[in-house]
Amino acid sequence: MIAAVVIAMVVMFMFSPKISKFIHKHPTLKMLALSFLVMIGISLLIEGWDSHQAEALHLKNYIYFGLAFSFLVEVLNMIMRNRMKKKRVVELNEPMLTEEK
Repeated sequence: MIAAVVIAMVVMFMFSPKISKFIHKHPTLKMLALSFLVMIGISLLIEGWDSHQAEALHLKNYIYFGLAFSFLVEVLNMIMRNRMKKKRVVELNEPMLTEEK
């Protein structure tokens, strides 16, 4: 068990700079991760309050579906933003008419 924890720590230390760069590059992903943490916390709170009712309502299924859907939408947004950068579309401003006195 101790060896597994040590190996996990080493792996986390090795990949943390790359993950940090990725998260810094995509701030919307950071907000999505924070909202996931809030939803998991709420789920734990509800299950702690009345676990039988939470199980009867299939609370976890709804939460996991919502999280997966949000993640899928964010991945599609990231792909779309990446393609838009590659296209280098130029947006022109509307001409401004000046009033003559």
